[in-house]
Amino acid sequence: MAKFRNSSAEAVEAHVTQTNGVAMSLHDRSIGDILRELKGLSAEQLEEVSRYQHEKGVRFGEAAIALGLASDRDVLYALSQQFHYPYSAEEDLRTFSDELIVARQPFSQQAEVFRAIRSRLMMTVFNGNGPRSALAVVSPDSGDGKTYFCANLASVLSQMGGRTLLVDADLRGPRQHALFGIENGSGLSGLLSGRAEANVIQQVRELPSLYVLPVGNVPPNPLELFERPAFGLLVRELMSKFDHVVVDTPAAVYGADASVIASKCGAALVLARRGTSRVGALQDLVGTLSESQAKVAGVIMNEY
Repeated sequence: MAKFRNSSAEAVEAHVTQTNGVAMSLHDRSIGDILRELKGLSAEQLEEVSRYQHEKGVRFGEAAIALGLASDRDVLYALSQQFHYPYSAEEDLRTFSDELIVARQPFSQQAEVFRAIRSRLMMTVFNGNGPRSALAVVSPDSGDGKTYFCANLASVLSQMGGRTLLVDADLRGPRQHALFGIENGSGLSGLLSGRAEANVIQQVRELPSLYVLPVGNVPPNPLELFERPAFGLLVRELMSKFDHVVVDTPAAVYGADASVIASKCGAALVLARRGTSRVGALQDLVGTLSESQAKVAGVIMNEY
């Protein structure tokens, strides 16, 4: 797998140039055409970029940046359009939290880590062998980074093109709606309470293959809602409609919610924070999950 260690347009464009033999056949439009539409460049400005490109012996994107007619992010967006890689222009991400590394810094080291985790999960949880499972992300304590991890994992799964659903099942402290800048007036809690609510699943416009089911109103009895048959039925229904389902859960320190959710999902990924998570609490959580119907897909040590 290619390693993009920084977010500079020059580094990505260099990588693209090196793969000319295969990648160039994918071009639908030139980078100049895309930047013209994106930035409203005139024919004279494009000619200026082209002249600078040839005089300095640089790539078109580098020339546009040097002349102040485009930013690094503009060039990354243009390249993504050429190579059919889901990536949004900077102005499209204004509602996104800075925690959404995969969307905001898709060629960073952190984003590459999420791609590596995705590859592993595609071989284990989402491999199509045996019964399908949703993936519950669980952790011993609050502050371990589950919300951050789930949001970025769901985003990177969606970038493969399959329909991906992120379910915010943290009915004790939901945050996914805030990270993606979406409405939270209705959601999972209403469905589990038997209320008929429309449009509870929201598509993330900037990442077209990603959908989010927020919590909605925070209920006083979250554990009881998850223990009812309705949650298991809902998970099975969602798995039939989406290629990947990722479920954010409350920390185990708040009760049995996470273990119950994981058993209904069929698979669990345990998250711990380096230097913070207690070994005993982590062992207890893994032990509890091992006794349930959930397959433990692994343990991730969060360093971010």
